[in-house]
Amino acid sequence: MAKWGVQLLTWGSTLVVVRLLTPTDYGIMGMATMFLGLIQLISEFGLGTALVQRRSLTDSQVSRIGGLAILIGIGLFGLCASLAPAVAAFFDEPRVRAVVVILSAMFVVTGIRVLPASLLARDMAFRRLALIEATEALTLTAVTLSLAIGGARYWALVFGGVVSKVVGTLLLSRARPHRIAWPRDLRSLREEIIFGWRVAVSKVAWYAYSNADFAIIGRVLGTAQLGLYTFGWTISSIPVDKVSGVLSRVTFPVLSAVQHDRVAVARYLALLTEGLTIVLMPASIGLALVAPDFVRVVLGERWVPAIVPLQALSLVVTLRCLMPIYPTALLALDDAKHNMWVGIVQLLVMPPAFYVGARLGGANGVAIAWLVAYPIIAIPLFPMYVMRRINMPLRRMLLAIWPAASSTAGMVLVVLLLQRSLSDATGAVRLAATVAAGAATYGAVMMQLHRTRLVAIVASLRALRG
Repeated sequence: MAKWGVQLLTWGSTLVVVRLLTPTDYGIMGMATMFLGLIQLISEFGLGTALVQRRSLTDSQVSRIGGLAILIGIGLFGLCASLAPAVAAFFDEPRVRAVVVILSAMFVVTGIRVLPASLLARDMAFRRLALIEATEALTLTAVTLSLAIGGARYWALVFGGVVSKVVGTLLLSRARPHRIAWPRDLRSLREEIIFGWRVAVSKVAWYAYSNADFAIIGRVLGTAQLGLYTFGWTISSIPVDKVSGVLSRVTFPVLSAVQHDRVAVARYLALLTEGLTIVLMPASIGLALVAPDFVRVVLGERWVPAIVPLQALSLVVTLRCLMPIYPTALLALDDAKHNMWVGIVQLLVMPPAFYVGARLGGANGVAIAWLVAYPIIAIPLFPMYVMRRINMPLRRMLLAIWPAASSTAGMVLVVLLLQRSLSDATGAVRLAATVAAGAATYGAVMMQLHRTRLVAIVASLRALRG
């Protein structure tokens, strides 16, 4: 809740920054982070996940895992800094080189924060984590906005991320101090390293296929098209980053604590699915409906080419928000191997779909490839597999989705009818009217048809909090 509260401020700041910067600025940042984001996943080597899932580790083992994480971070910093010229040459953009060098220093910071962050999660100290991450988000907002106003262009995005990460790491280390030791006798950590390796491989595969769209657009279509697509991705992915990502981090230690109770795991999955769809389905589909007016009124005419990517990516957001729950559950059940192989399958399927989409429809075609290909691959390999493993009936999952689906259908009907009747009105009037009417309709249908489920969800959340 702390992070969602902060998001009200950061959303407004993001819109201001977008108006101050250009598509090229976002394109340069996208090129650098496409490469570094992949290495970022390796920097942890799955060690943080192993610290949370393996609750029988001794104090000595924990200390050596912390030392190993820092050594990996130092090594990756040197590797990425040396590869910066090659990354710039790949995109034919010299400005990317300095951005990569500066951002790669964050791997050392990441190595330092692995141990305190993981121990706080294992201790379920969610209040401290929430306050620290809220402070980090506020720092990111303040620094990025200040530099953007000062004319720093893409450096505002770079140093906003660097400063906020350093601040967050200092706070984590102070909140959960722990001794760090040289990583000797790695044989005693063999199981944890194998577990972490599988986690790392699955993360790398996920990152590679989910960022192949940026690489393909940057290489085939150029910086401006990448900037437009990056904006559509950034806006549509806010729920994934700020809601589903937070819940996944919370649910992993909870599910790890009940990993031997399949009934409890199924109950938590149903509750999370129902709660997430109630919040996210109307927001994501509503954004797709009002995207043309939203882009023109809030951002300006130069961002009009981003409308179709924003619409297509928004339509798949709810599924993207739900998907992380299931690999998280598998990790809690000590099944990192399945996650690894699913990631490899997705890596083999999604990039070719993006390439075909780019050739046929440009940035719009890549966004549509997400909408078409991702559900076909993801649904059978994650939700269906997990439900079979914990003996969870499909009917139970469909019942969990029904309140949001039925209420969203009513919202869509009202918004479409209102847009048609206000076709001659200004974009600002139409945007305000459709957003208000859609929200009111969704709330009314939910309260009229599903009041009992809402009461039950609130009661379950209170029980979890207790």
